Amino acid sequence: MSSSEPRINSYREFADDVLPRIRANNYNTIQLMAVMEHSYYGSFGYHITNFFAVSSRCGTPEDLKYLIDKAHSLNLRVLMDVVHSHTSNNVTDGLNGFDVGQSSQESYFHSGDRGYHSLWDSKLFNYANWEVLRFLLSNLMWWLEEFKFDGFRFDGVTSMLYHHHGINIPFSGNYNEYFSEGTDVDAVVYLMLANDLIHNVLPDATSIAEDVSGMPGLGQPVSEGGIGFDYRLAMAIPDKWIDYLKNKSDEEWSMQEISWRLTNRRYNEKCVAYAESHDQAIVGDKTIAFLLMDKEMYSGMSCLVDASPTVERGIALHKMIHFITMALGGEGYLNFMGNEFGHPDWIDFPREGNGWCYDKCRRQWNLVDTDHLRYKFMNAFDRAMNSLDEKYSFLALTKHIVSSTNEDDKVIVFERGNLVFVFNFHPENTYDGYKVGCDLPGKYRVVLDSDALEFGGHGRVGHDVDHFTCPEGIPGVPETNFNNRPNSFKVLSPARTCVVYYRVEEDPQVSQGSQTSSVDERVVANVMGSDEIVGK
Repeated sequence: MSSSEPRINSYREFADDVLPRIRANNYNTIQLMAVMEHSYYGSFGYHITNFFAVSSRCGTPEDLKYLIDKAHSLNLRVLMDVVHSHTSNNVTDGLNGFDVGQSSQESYFHSGDRGYHSLWDSKLFNYANWEVLRFLLSNLMWWLEEFKFDGFRFDGVTSMLYHHHGINIPFSGNYNEYFSEGTDVDAVVYLMLANDLIHNVLPDATSIAEDVSGMPGLGQPVSEGGIGFDYRLAMAIPDKWIDYLKNKSDEEWSMQEISWRLTNRRYNEKCVAYAESHDQAIVGDKTIAFLLMDKEMYSGMSCLVDASPTVERGIALHKMIHFITMALGGEGYLNFMGNEFGHPDWIDFPREGNGWCYDKCRRQWNLVDTDHLRYKFMNAFDRAMNSLDEKYSFLALTKHIVSSTNEDDKVIVFERGNLVFVFNFHPENTYDGYKVGCDLPGKYRVVLDSDALEFGGHGRVGHDVDHFTCPEGIPGVPETNFNNRPNSFKVLSPARTCVVYYRVEEDPQVSQGSQTSSVDERVVANVMGSDEIVGK
């Protein structure tokens, strides 16, 4: 569905046509879905029928190898969406067909209700079976060694961890929800074995868990008694954004709640944050861009006419929502292809209900390539977001401080590393001389500005302005500081904008009083040259 035409795209076409777009937007990793052969195209590849076969819909094994080699040549790592949580219920073309006449101890699947997932209509593995462990572990080895994947995103981990599969369970964080008779210890042991194998075979591999429960120890190394994943998907974040966009007016948005949701993760557990994924793009739901602008995405995106209030608001919030999710939500950032420029259509795979039509099974790359359409602004900002991390590596830094969540002003201020982020979600108020706290004293300048003209903004923030700090309170006594920060500086913060400031390092060789900087002070936006992930 990565083709601009309504048809199934090939691995080679994706490599030649889409990978360069991903690299141009400064992503460093791609996550490929639906690689293993599956019975139903519309399942996003989640009903596996052959775990060791490349899905023939998109080409041959050699074609997939071409894609991965091409990605590596572009310095893109390639992760595979691996489905070891369940398998197709089909008897004629799946593993289920080999599960005949065996005792329950020897079966690949549990018997009765324990072996069937009622929501997915699929079979569930018996992870206590030695042969199941051999089968699944060798499957991981196969994809790593034969195709040179750089790691995996494990689908359906919550379903694996618990006998109840997380169905209708509102996890609250109480440890009794994680460590009880409801925990599938056999599945936990398999995941530990899987991560131990992955990191022994490929020490630089990346493994990501799709878990909504928040299982403690999920991201701790196996050597420390953890399950061994490198990252957990921050799955609650997109639900919060969808709830806000569907059910709350802009004035009802809570800065404290947004900040809490984005930072609510276990200490020292790395997360991949995302504002939306393929789940929101499926027919019947709406992407963030579509929720914000709806039908005006078809009629109001021309730069040849003034933007309507709906489009103006939509583009501004689209940039802010994705950026604050990236900057505050974790140590990595995930985007579903097309959402970076606000793709207007949902995804609808060919099925009986739509007459087996491929019309909505595509990505309209021509929209972002058309210079007079506003889609280019969201794409340019997405590129600049990633470029900012490429330059400052702030996602990998442990310094992560939220200094202000002002409900009246609708402003969130936080620091990642020595960068200072200012998000003004107020629909109307622009603040001149707005005071923000920071850690280090000195001179600060704008490094990224969502209101810049190249991002479809109004260019109200001066990028050549020096912002000098003032000391706040008694050094070393946070309660006397401004928002618990020892220094502060003042900024212009327009409504519905986000601006990032960096500290200018002064060259000690320059005479006192000179304002020459030893650091290249260009705005990142001016040097901008599947699922896509950025992170370290």
